Amino acid sequence: MKRITVMGLVLCLALFCFVSCKKDADVPKAGTAKATDILNLIPADVQGVFFVDVNNAMSTEFADKMIKDDENYQKYLEFVEKSGIDPQKDIYYVAIGIAGDLEGEDQEGVAVINMKYDPEIVLGLIKEKTAEEGQEIQEEQYGDYTLYKIWQEGNPVEFSFIDESNIVAGNEIHVKSVLDVLDKKKDNVFKNEDLSAIIDKTNKDAMLWGAILLPPETMEKAASSNPMMGALKSISAIALYFDYKNQNIIAEILAMGPDTDSNKQVAEALTGIKSFGAMAAGEKPEIGELLNAIQISSGDDHVKIFAEIPEELINKLQADKPEEEKEIN
Repeated sequence: MKRITVMGLVLCLALFCFVSCKKDADVPKAGTAKATDILNLIPADVQGVFFVDVNNAMSTEFADKMIKDDENYQKYLEFVEKSGIDPQKDIYYVAIGIAGDLEGEDQEGVAVINMKYDPEIVLGLIKEKTAEEGQEIQEEQYGDYTLYKIWQEGNPVEFSFIDESNIVAGNEIHVKSVLDVLDKKKDNVFKNEDLSAIIDKTNKDAMLWGAILLPPETMEKAASSNPMMGALKSISAIALYFDYKNQNIIAEILAMGPDTDSNKQVAEALTGIKSFGAMAAGEKPEIGELLNAIQISSGDDHVKIFAEIPEELINKLQADKPEEEKEIN
């Protein structure tokens, strides 16, 4: 599947979907489920996972302001009224598994969305939407589940409605793998020892976090494309998180390296790139302020990039964008 933009895809499907008839699966219930309950559905054969606490993120003042200040806010309200789904209240978690060629066109992924919605109302919406786009939904029975297929930008996307609280969407092979995990025919991600070790290193209480294994060939390719990134060849995995507290956006990236010396070289290379960016900032003090907020350090098994950025600074940077760029965003 061509470099799927997973978040846009799964949220779109979450908002325009209908439910299958299976209602007795042992799956997380929207509103009471925990993060680990959703991750238990991601198969073991993925290279990385990302987890979004949508309900928590959408309830922040920062998100609320962005939604209400958006020029499409009226359409947002119309959608809420029409569907009965309020994304600020009814979407709880999105768990994403990624696999395939991380840098190429064969990147694959699967997502499980945990949310509340009315199946009958949403059934009508997805029929209406697909008809407008001149599409027909293809159906396939897979065990006790019904798989549905649509096309986005010419690429097939499969999805299945596990119950009234959970939807799975993404690449066909991995959607079926999630259903196999549900039926206990396959192991979940916690049986992947290498990836589980990286998951343990991130902040799973954050609004968004992720863990990913990086094959050597991927890092070789990244390093060869930019001489300044040569030191990154030693990085084997990344754990990261993003959060929002006290009107500050907090981010941390842990790049896992083999030893103290190699990690120090990576940290020095990244610090050099940061310094180069600061010089290039020129007469834009906000960019300098942003770069100064980024702290880079290293340890025995990792390189850490940490930043705590005031929301006020983000607003300044947004205000300084050219009008045409704002329209694109």
